Amino acid sequence: MRAFNESVIEEFRANGGVLGGRLAGTSMLLLTTVGARSGLPRTSPLACVADGGDLVVFASNLGSPRDPEWFRNLVACPDVTVEVGTERFAARATAAEGAERERLYDLFVSRNPGTEGHQAKAGRPIPMVVLRRIG
Repeated sequence: MRAFNESVIEEFRANGGVLGGRLAGTSMLLLTTVGARSGLPRTSPLACVADGGDLVVFASNLGSPRDPEWFRNLVACPDVTVEVGTERFAARATAAEGAERERLYDLFVSRNPGTEGHQAKAGRPIPMVVLRRIG
């Protein structure tokens, strides 16, 4: 998976956020967190949806019972860097809760076919993360 993610990151940056292949047409961003244990920057390509002025990502880990590493990193340090297209900005990440989480989950799966089964497969509520620009 690491090699796949690295190739997506490279393609994203080389083409101003436009991806081809099976990711063509998917709204994507690059999320850079600080490693909770290492303290090093970690970048992950993620599908996203816009919600007003915020961006929302889905901590599915492809339906794994475990949260993805990037989610554990942002819980430890919610200040992140987001790349969308050719734009790069600082943001603060928060996990939505309650009715807001449900609304964002429905929004995300409606715009990203194939993700609706991740939660049942994972056997856990998948965190919906709101990325709000800082400044």
